[in-house]
Amino acid sequence: MLKSMMTAAILGVAAMTAVPVAVQAEDLTGKTVKFGAIVPASGPFAEWGRANTVALKMLEKQVNEAGGINGAKMEIVIYDDGAKPAQAVSMLRKLADDDQVLAVAGPATSSAVEVAFPVANQLGIVSVSQNSSKPGVAAANRPWGFRNTVDEAKLARLVVPFFAKTFDVKKAAIIYDAKDATASAAGAKIFPQILADNGIENLDADTPISFNTGDLDVSAQVTKLRSLQPDAVVLSADYSQAITVLREMKRQGMKTPVVGSTQLMSSAILAAYPELPIVAPTTFFAGLDVPAVKTFTDGVTPLMRAEKNLPGTIEPSLFDANIYEIVSLFAQAAKEAGVTAAPADLAADRTKIRDYMASESDFVGLGGKVRFAADGDAVKSFFIVQAKDGKWTSLETACSSPEADACAQ
Repeated sequence: MLKSMMTAAILGVAAMTAVPVAVQAEDLTGKTVKFGAIVPASGPFAEWGRANTVALKMLEKQVNEAGGINGAKMEIVIYDDGAKPAQAVSMLRKLADDDQVLAVAGPATSSAVEVAFPVANQLGIVSVSQNSSKPGVAAANRPWGFRNTVDEAKLARLVVPFFAKTFDVKKAAIIYDAKDATASAAGAKIFPQILADNGIENLDADTPISFNTGDLDVSAQVTKLRSLQPDAVVLSADYSQAITVLREMKRQGMKTPVVGSTQLMSSAILAAYPELPIVAPTTFFAGLDVPAVKTFTDGVTPLMRAEKNLPGTIEPSLFDANIYEIVSLFAQAAKEAGVTAAPADLAADRTKIRDYMASESDFVGLGGKVRFAADGDAVKSFFIVQAKDGKWTSLETACSSPEADACAQ
């Protein structure tokens, strides 16, 4: 059985073994294999997008210095959508039609993905989100839409009972960003149901506490939270909005443990309220004791900190790891599936990338094995982590699939 290895020198991650293929890889010397990326490098999630860009540029350099893709130079064309859905669609069309890339990493937000994925299906080009985790978004946009994420409902079903047991939670209050697609879905639907399923009283079930993306003053909402005297606070918001809530909790002296979704995973959260226990699920964190993670983190962290538009203390997030894995998989697919990088074969090459991603089961990313389920979402290991002493500390490890050995190496 033929197998091939893309070395750690190429990807800076663990070696990846490809499934058997029935094609002979062509010598692509002198050609260019182009992929696209859509990141939110401006707007409310600018830190994520800018950090994504650094990770992608590092990967591009690594691949090309190691000989490229079957001799071809790899080029990643990166556009900023500002986390605006209409802009994401425009960038996707530009990448597909003008730049003629083989596949696209992004867009990031669920709001953008919901409108971009249908267009990816129309254009016949793979689009893989590095951030989106609103339930059902990829499943509604098969076969070209994928997400290198796990939907928040699957994660919350394991995180909430673990959190409740750890902190002896009998009653909780939820606060969420009503304008963010993922945060709203989790805060208004997912978490209330899971609290009920675990016998935890939802103190604000009848009068939900919410705010809107961009709000700078949430003092009234936190005052209401505090008056409910919960055992725990469920905070459903991306890191930039969550920081506003956490700082207000600190100002009002609330020391109630917090649990949330993957949206909380940012080094900025660690500095917002260091004394407060904050628990979240993630598929990657910089302190994960895995050789591939250390290699990636050691390589990308100084590059990120050298960027003038990123914090000097920044660490790579799971979304940086996700987009790095996405384009690494694109590169492996192009190498193994026999793309020609010829303009006349563009549609066929794009289909080869899609089919490879749908069938590949031996890709090993930064945090472990990664494959895509029939619904387009990633099947991978995840970690329940707690913000403690200025870093994320792993409390528990689980798999996003109930299938036996689904995440086994």
